Amino acid sequence: MKYDLKNNKYFRWGVTAFLTIAASICFYYLLFHGSSIKTGFHTIIGILMPVVFGLVTAYLLTPVLNFIETKLLFPLCRKMKVKESRKRNSIVRGIGILITAFLFVTLIYSLVAMMLSQIVPSIVNIASNFDTYISNFTKWISKLMDDNPELGSQITFLIDKYSVELENWLNNTVLTKTSQVIMTVSLSVINILKSLWDFIIGFVISIYVLASKEKFAGQAKKMAYAFFEQKTANRLIKSFRFTHSTFIGFIGGKIVDSFIIGCLCFIGTTLLQTPYAALVSVIVGVTNIIPFFGPYLGAIPSAILILVVDPMHPLNCVYFVLFILVLQQFDGNFLGPKILGNSTGLTGFWVIFAITVFGGLFGILGMIVGVPIFAVIYAAIKAVVNTFLRKKDLPVETEQYSYLKNIDEEGFHTLNSRLQKDHELKDQTDFSQDKKDQEEKNVGEK
Repeated sequence: MKYDLKNNKYFRWGVTAFLTIAASICFYYLLFHGSSIKTGFHTIIGILMPVVFGLVTAYLLTPVLNFIETKLLFPLCRKMKVKESRKRNSIVRGIGILITAFLFVTLIYSLVAMMLSQIVPSIVNIASNFDTYISNFTKWISKLMDDNPELGSQITFLIDKYSVELENWLNNTVLTKTSQVIMTVSLSVINILKSLWDFIIGFVISIYVLASKEKFAGQAKKMAYAFFEQKTANRLIKSFRFTHSTFIGFIGGKIVDSFIIGCLCFIGTTLLQTPYAALVSVIVGVTNIIPFFGPYLGAIPSAILILVVDPMHPLNCVYFVLFILVLQQFDGNFLGPKILGNSTGLTGFWVIFAITVFGGLFGILGMIVGVPIFAVIYAAIKAVVNTFLRKKDLPVETEQYSYLKNIDEEGFHTLNSRLQKDHELKDQTDFSQDKKDQEEKNVGEK
C-alpha cells in the first residue's frame, strides 16, 4: 500500500514544524553566537578565496574571450573554409583562451611595471621630501596671510603643531615599538604573498572555467528545470541573464571608461607639467570606477597633493582642477554614455541612493558594485509591481498615474483620460495666454 506523502496533511504539518524549529535554531545562533558564525564564514571564505578569484576572473574575461572567438577566430575559420566540427571548436576555444590569458597577463605586467617604475618612486619621493613640502607650504600660507597676520599665524601654528605631533608619533611610538612594526610588516608581506598565491591559483582555475563555461551554464539550467516548475525556471533563467547583462555591461564598461580617462589624464598632466603625473593619473583613473562621486574622490586629494608639493606655484593646482573639470565633463556627457549607454536603467537619484547605501554598508567595493546590484533589485520590484497591476487589469506605464488622484467606480481609463484631457487643456490655455501676452508686448514696443 502506497502513501501519498505529498498530499498527506500530517506529513505537511511535520515538514512545516521541522522547518519552523530549524529556522528558530538558526535565528537563535545568529542572534547570540553571531561572532562564531562570522568567524566560521570568514574561514570558509579564506579557504575558497582561490576559487572566488578564479570565478571572478573568468567572469570578467568571458566578454574578451567571446569577442575574440566571434569577431576574429570563427570568421578566420570560415574564410579558410575549415569545416565546423567539435575538434575545430575545441581548437578555437584553446586559441581564444591563450590569447585572452596573454592579454590579461600583459595588462597585469604593464600595471605592475608602471607602479614599480613611476608610482612607487613617486610615493618614496613624497615621503622623503615630506618635511620640505610642509616647510614650503607653511611659507606659502604665511605669505598668503600677510594682510591678516593673526589668521596667518594661527594657521601656521596649527600646521607646525600637527607636524610636531606627527614627528613625535614617529619617534616615540613607531621607533620604540620596532618589534611590533617588524611583525606587522612581516604579516603584511605574508598576506600579500598569500593573496598573490590565491590569485595565481585563481587564474589557473579561471582557465578551466573559461574552457567549459557552456557546460557549467548547461548544468545550471539543468538543475533549474529539475528543481522548479518550467515557468518558474524560465523566469529564473531570464532573471539571471538580465543580472549578467547589467553587471557585465556596467562593470566592464566602467573599467574601460576609467582606463581611457586615466590615459587621457596622464597625457594632459604631462603636457601641463603637473608634479607626479603618473601617480595623479592612477588616482583619477581608479576612483573614476566609482559612479558619480568617483571623480571628486580622485580630484580632491590629487589637487591637495599638487598644492602641497609645489605651493609656490598655485596656478599648477588651478590648471589641474580646470583640466579635471573639462575631462569629467567629457566623460560624463560623451565618453561615458557612448561606452555604458543606459546599462542600469536607473535615474540619477537612484544612482546616488545606491552608492550611498551600499557604500555605507560595504565601503569602496559597495560603491563600485552598488549601482548594478540596486539596478537588479529595482528591476525585480518593478516586475513584481507590473505583474500585480496586470492581474488587476491596470496599466503599467508610470506616466498614466502622474495626474491620477484615485480610482473609483468610474474606472481607471475614464478618469485618467479625463485628467489627461484637463491637463492638455490647461497647457493649451497657458500657451494661448503666453502668446497673447507676447503679442501685447510686441504691440507696446512698436
